Amino acid sequence: MDINATLIGQMLGFLILVIFTWKFIWPPLLGAIEERQHKIAEGLAAADRGQKSLEDARGQADGIVREARDKAHQVLDQASKRSGELIDDAKQTAITEGERLLTAARAEAAAEAARARDALRREVAALAVAGAGQVLGREVDAATHAQLLEQLAAQIEKA
Repeated sequence: MDINATLIGQMLGFLILVIFTWKFIWPPLLGAIEERQHKIAEGLAAADRGQKSLEDARGQADGIVREARDKAHQVLDQASKRSGELIDDAKQTAITEGERLLTAARAEAAAEAARARDALRREVAALAVAGAGQVLGREVDAATHAQLLEQLAAQIEKA
């Protein structure tokens, strides 16, 4: 092989191209590659942080939902308990009111029965005095009549 000026010129041109590339093109190219690698690494780290934040948020959301369910169950239990208490109070009030009304009705019935007995005693006494007056054949005066009625009423009460 013959080394001639063309080959030396080509080698010199190639050497200048390599030096130029190494001096001016390669450093910005490496800088761009490193910057891109750094951005990719930051993006991956941000994605990992985002994933972790998402998992944390899901955990917090699940906790909040659990707390809300627990509170809802507590509210339902309290409402159920309170409604039972209200029903028991209403029953007790109704029983007390019923007993009071029954006692009042019994007292009213007893008073009415006593009034009816008194009225019947007076009528029986009046009839007895009228019958006695007819048997005796004379009319008893008003004072004696009242006195006899009182005595008769007292005897009927004892009996």
